[in-house]
Parts: sequence; C-alpha cells; structure tokens
Amino acid sequence: MAQLEIKNLHVSIEGKEILKGLDLTVEQGKIHAIMGPNGTGKSTLAYTLMGHPSYTVTEGEVFFKGQNLLELEPDERSRAGIFLAFQYPVAIPGVTVANFLRTAINARRRAKNPEDKGMPIPEFRKMLKEKMAMLKMDQAFAGRYLNDGFSGGEKKRAEILQMATLQPEIAILDETDSGLDIDALRIVAEGVNALSGPELGVLVITHYQRLLNYIKPDFVHIMLDGRIVESGGPDLALHIEDQGYDWVREKYEEVA
Repeated sequence: MAQLEIKNLHVSIEGKEILKGLDLTVEQGKIHAIMGPNGTGKSTLAYTLMGHPSYTVTEGEVFFKGQNLLELEPDERSRAGIFLAFQYPVAIPGVTVANFLRTAINARRRAKNPEDKGMPIPEFRKMLKEKMAMLKMDQAFAGRYLNDGFSGGEKKRAEILQMATLQPEIAILDETDSGLDIDALRIVAEGVNALSGPELGVLVITHYQRLLNYIKPDFVHIMLDGRIVESGGPDLALHIEDQGYDWVREKYEEVA
C-alpha cells in the first residue's frame, strides 16, 4: 500500500517559518485527520504537499511511492496519485464541469502515453454518470460552469467529484467544512465516505470536530506551532471538542 511519508518538514512563506519540523505518515486505505488552532500551519502543509510556489521548503523530505515528492512539479504530484481539495475552489466561467474533468483525465493519460487520443466521449459520459450517481449528484451539475455561481456546498461537491474521477491514492481535504451549513456538510461527508476504502488514503484538515462526526478518522493528529504534537484515535477529536486546545498549548509549552 502507498504511503505519504513526511519527515522533519520545515516550510517558510515570505521568510517566515510556518512548519517547524513536521513528521507524519498517511497510509493508503486509512483516514487521518489533522486538527489545530487557526494559524498553526494546517493549510500550509496542504499547499506545500501539492507544490504551491509561494511556500519554500527549507528542510525535510516527503516521500511517496519511492519518489521525493518535493522534486516533482504540481502536475507530476497529481499524476503520482496525490489530490488536493481546496478550501476555496476557484471559479472557471465558460468551462463546464464535464469538460474540465475530461480534460484532466486526458492530460493524465497523455502524460503516460503521448500518443493516447484520450478517453472516448461515450466511455467518459458513462463513467461520469456512474460517479455522479454514486455521489447522489444531479446529472445536470455536469453541464454547469465549474464553480461559477456555485454555493459553498456545490463547490465542495465539485471537488469530491474531481476526486472520484481522478481516483488518487492519497487525497488531502483542506478545511472542506469551511463555510458549509450542516446539510451541505453531511452531503460532502457522504461523498468522501462513498469513495473511502482500501485504495484511498485521506488526510482531512479541519479546525472543528463536527466534520469528524460524519467522516470517521482512523487517526487524529493535533497540530500546534507548525508541528504535530499529539496523535491518537477518534477520541482525541472528542476531547478537543470538549476541552479546546488550551491543554495542548499548556502541555506543549511545558515540553518546549
């Protein structure tokens, strides 16, 4: 099974160090959740893993399937099997959801074989219809312009549909619950749960425990000041919900 292995990761943005020696291993087939106060580096980790150019890795390594992920371009990381669902997905007026997904799939195929003519339209339509049915999505959704005029819940569902069609081995969900009401949250969580299984590892990044009422993690990690300082099972998220992060800060400051 594929593993995303992060060792002693230090990351800076505009000269300010955000990640300060982060260690984490995410396994295919498992759901990991990262929780932590705002400003502790959770989204920095997500963007760094996908190769955002604003984030500078100053130390550490990230390995995935025998490759140093940090040496790959963002598109190469995606083709290797890493996927990022954005906290704030960008709208692309004039490009339908279906055309966007077919272009992404064909780009992957041509990267492996330049002579590949792409997925035939009937095959793509059949596949997309099956994925949308699995996610309980209206088929008309595929004909809309990507994220253009979408509600917060619709944007997040579009991200989950991308994950379903691209079939990554490790998916990173950056604050997927941000801005969602409880109904939209439940719908998105159901989509993630429908895709979860032995072929997909998930790293859920969240501030609140409520998302984890619907997406059940195997492991919960607490992030503070750019490091993972506590790890445990699902009960750790419940403890954070009851007690907040003050006890973590007090324990970490004592150790530091």
